[in-house]
Order: sequence, then C-alpha cells, then structure tokens
Amino acid sequence: MTGQAVETGRRRLRYGLAALYAFIGVVHLVATDAMLPLMPDWVPQPRLVILATGLCEIAGAVGLLTGRFRRAAALGLALYAVCVYPANLKHAFDHVAIAGIPDSWWYHGPRLAFQPVFVWAALWAGGLIDWPFGGDRGSAGAAPRTARAPQRPPTPPGRDAQAPIRDP
Repeated sequence: MTGQAVETGRRRLRYGLAALYAFIGVVHLVATDAMLPLMPDWVPQPRLVILATGLCEIAGAVGLLTGRFRRAAALGLALYAVCVYPANLKHAFDHVAIAGIPDSWWYHGPRLAFQPVFVWAALWAGGLIDWPFGGDRGSAGAAPRTARAPQRPPTPPGRDAQAPIRDP
C-alpha cells in the first residue's frame, strides 16, 4: 500500500467511525431507558453513565474529524470500546432483551469478537498506531524505524576536520 492509499484509508475510516459513534451517541441520549438493562449491577448511577457515554461518543466523533483533537479523540474512543465491553458481555450472557436487537449468538458472538477491531480502528484512524501498514507511516513494506547513525563530535577550532581523532 502506498503512503497516499494508507492516508486515504485512514481518512475514510475516520469518517466512518465518526458517523458510527455520532449515531450511537445520539441513541444513548434518546433511548437511555432502553439501555439501562445492559448496565452491569456494579456500575453506579447507570442512567447518568449512559448519558455521559453518549456525550463522549459524540465528542469523540467530532474530535476524530478535527486535526487538533484527533489523537485525543482516538484514544478516548479506543478506551471507550474497552470500557463498554462488560455491558456487551452482560447483554450476551444474561440474554438481556433489547428491542430491535436479536438475542442470538449469531449477533453476540461477532459483536464480542469484533470489539478489539474497534479499539484498533480508533487508534489507527487517529494516527496513534501504524500497524499493520509499517513503521514508516504510509508504507506497507517500510523497514522498521532505526536509530540515527552516531554523529562525529564537532571539530575544535584550528584542527583539520578530516584528521583522525587520537586518544591522548
């Protein structure tokens, strides 16, 4: 993949994630009560947490599209994807009924397995990681980044720069 292709893919993923998280954030705000059964019992003030996560999703979506906040938004959305995993597990294992969402392992299995992909997608779209496209941003076959070659110390005044350096 060329550098331009990688950056095009990164930009498209940013737009896709921004649309997805903005939509899900709005759903959290307008259907808060429908999501309450998904919250694990140990979460304090679950209604407030659902509203806060909706706002965070919307803020993350906007942040992904702005250069200044892109990296912070990407990190926030990746952490969000990790933090909501207990609710996804409860939804699957406790067979919590949510209107419009099937209570089937055909739904829950891929959803649970795909969660790490959401973490990666946020980090990659935000420019925090380059894997699997190489260490040199934009080049799939790029060699890993290496340390710079050691530099020769500056030549003292009155000395020939090409003369060998002798230890006293």
